[in-house]
This record gives sequence, structure tokens and C-alpha cells, in this order.
Amino acid sequence: MHIGCPKEIKPQEFRVGLTPNAAREAIAHGHTVSVETRAGNGAGFTDEDYIAAGAAVLETAAEVFASADMIVKVKEPQSAERKMLREGQLLFTYLHLAPDPDQTHDLLVSGCTAIAYETVTDASGGLPLLAPMSEVAGRLAPQVGSWTLQKANGGRGVLMGGVPGVGPAKVVVIGGGVVGTHAARVAAGMGADVTVLDRSLPRMRYLDDVFSRDFKTMYASAGNTIEMAREADMVIGAVLIPGAAAPKLISRAQLSEMKQGAVIVDVAIDQGGCFETSKATTHQDPIYDVDGIMHYCVANMPGAVARTSTIALSNATMPFMLALADKGWRQACEDDPHLLNGLNVHAGQLTYYAVGKALGIDVIAPQLALKA
Repeated sequence: MHIGCPKEIKPQEFRVGLTPNAAREAIAHGHTVSVETRAGNGAGFTDEDYIAAGAAVLETAAEVFASADMIVKVKEPQSAERKMLREGQLLFTYLHLAPDPDQTHDLLVSGCTAIAYETVTDASGGLPLLAPMSEVAGRLAPQVGSWTLQKANGGRGVLMGGVPGVGPAKVVVIGGGVVGTHAARVAAGMGADVTVLDRSLPRMRYLDDVFSRDFKTMYASAGNTIEMAREADMVIGAVLIPGAAAPKLISRAQLSEMKQGAVIVDVAIDQGGCFETSKATTHQDPIYDVDGIMHYCVANMPGAVARTSTIALSNATMPFMLALADKGWRQACEDDPHLLNGLNVHAGQLTYYAVGKALGIDVIAPQLALKA
């Protein structure tokens, strides 16, 4: 199979879909790899690194899309990229379709087969291709939140760990999954007073057993959520419903109940955000003010640490990429039902229920797509 990796063109996105090591592995399996020139620069990988691995370096994205049977990326294809997709081509990347009707429409029209990293599952019910970036985003959230909390950036001017005689920042993390756990650990490590809200009692028991010395837990009822948000200096939104739009947990009206200069970090912004006032921002212009509450809603947070993120993501995606290339997508998905869960679009039809429900589009079962 011919595997192609274009340069990411989303603003301030420095990651790359294939590392030189991943290219080398694919070539060792008998496949051909083409990479757009300078695709890896943002993550510290040069064209020479890819050439040494055996890959071809092409001058334009158009050449990569035209030659490849499978396109491997990081972020969802942008409008210009979607126009280059073709019928029968395989796209393997993050998609986040539920809040993005335009992308969904374009993928359906293209006739491509699109497998989304964020909906591939594993035997334990986890999301193995989302987890590495959730870990990165979770660990980044308190860092970027503490920067936003500084007075010069519009925040309350509160130091995360306080100082002797002055209490620490109060941080509320909504969601106790991968993002929330990593965010809470880092915020607690910075000295903040941290509470994690979640609706799963088993998950809260686990967090309490393992991290009770670091942070507290509380049930995420609507009443508890707004009560904790009123007292918080920082609220980190870390709620995920796989493949679906994120639920709105704090409304515009409820912002007035929060402290002036408090900070919201919405890690769920790729899925539409979990605050009513959230809108996607970039690393170049990451924050904005709504009613005195500072919002940090960068849609590709892990891109800020592109080298770490790229290597972590490649470690997770490589086995699935090789299976798709070695067997073809149909056989690979037939052999691995967890990979089949990643199928979102095939030949003009939507194959992921949560996306169809969010966008009001008819869906066929992915098993039927395998037989089509």
C-alpha cells in the first residue's frame, strides 16, 4: 500500500502524522511511504530523517493525496484537504465529526473511507488512540490555565500554589477520565487545591483510593458543578462522550456566578466544548473574555508540545496503521472489532451512530459497510 503523510495546515499545528520511525516500519512491511516536504519540521523531524528511513519526500500536499492509498494525519482534514480526497481512499486521523457538519458533508461527498482515531476502542473499553493526546492535554491544562490566571492575561492574579500565609488556587476538574486525572495530578503537583467531579462512582472510588492525598472527588450533579464553579479560580472541562458532541455543563447565565477573572480551560473543545460560551481558539490567540471569565479553548492543545505529542501518538497509531496497510481496511476491521469502531464514514455513508445523532444524518451499521 502507498501511505501518504501531508503537512498539517491547521493554524499553529506542529505535529505530524508519521514519524520517521513509523515510516521505516511501514517500509519494512513492504509498503511505500510519501511525506510532504517539511511535514515533520514542527516536531523536530527533517526531510533528511524521512529519506534516511526510506520514504519519498514530495513537494506538495496535492502530490501526496494524489499518490497515496491511505492518508495518515493528525488533525481533521481542512477544507482544502477535503477537496483532494477521492473515492476509495482511506483516511486515518482524528476527525471529531459531531460538532463539524461541514467536514462531515465533505467526507461523505468525497466517497473516501475515514477511520477516526478518537473512536477506536480497546478490550478494556478505553480509547487507545485518544489516550496519548488526552494525557498530554490533561497535563498541559493546568499549565496554560495558570498562565491565563495571571493578571496581565486577564485572570484573577492567583498563584496556583499560593505562598506561606496565602492560600492556593482552587481548581475544579469536571470529568475524572484520562484528561481529568492527568490535569488533577499536575494541578495538585503545582500546589493547587483540586477537586475532581465525575458521575461514575467506581471511577471516583478508584481516584480516591489512588490519589486521595493529592485531590478530592465529588459527584458531578448539576448543583455540585455550579456550586464548585462559583468558588473556583480555574475550571477545567474534561468531559468526553466518545464520538459525540460534549455536553454543556455551565451555561452563559451561570458565568455571572463565577468569580471575576476566573479561568475556564475547555479540553473538550474538539467535540464542541463543554461550556456554553466555548469557541475554538488557536495557540496564536488562545484566550478570550466572556463576562469577565477568561476562556482558554485551543482546539489542538497537544500541538504546543509537538515533538512529545507526535512521538506519543505515533507509538499508539502505528500498530493500527500497519494492520490497515498490511490487510486492507476491510480485513483489518473484520479481524479487529475495536478498529471497526473507528469507522466513521464509508463510500458516502455515515457509520458512527453518535455523529449521526448529533448531526441528524442517517447512519448504517459499520458491519454493513464491511459487506458493501
